[in-house]
Amino acid sequence: MLGKLATFLRMCGYDTAYALDRGLEADEPILRLAASEDRTLLTRDEQLAARAADAILLTERGIEGQLRELQAAGVALSLPARPRRCSNCNGELEPADADEAPAHVPDDAEPYRCRDCGQWFWKGSHWDAVRETLSRL
Repeated sequence: MLGKLATFLRMCGYDTAYALDRGLEADEPILRLAASEDRTLLTRDEQLAARAADAILLTERGIEGQLRELQAAGVALSLPARPRRCSNCNGELEPADADEAPAHVPDDAEPYRCRDCGQWFWKGSHWDAVRETLSRL
């Protein structure tokens, strides 16, 4: 239920586990994952939040409202100087050689590649759109 928020948090550099990425939907496995990895659970489920050791209950459905709720809870939201996390799988990004980048990566881009899934990233229009969203908070 918070997949778009997970993408935003990853782009902000946060190590963000998303339950559905790991095939988890039931409460118990989600609670075990959060506890075993010492994570703060973000959820819109009031009962689940009440059962977690560390949780932030979100009430908003839209991404900007959710981001505002996180800010109010003390979560710093800004884009890092360079991309740090894969928005797809949460793997760490590392700078890549522009000569190795596939054709869809713009020639003038500074490319990054995910160590885990191999996806390519650069600061393009999506980066700008996230920056714009964060500036409105």
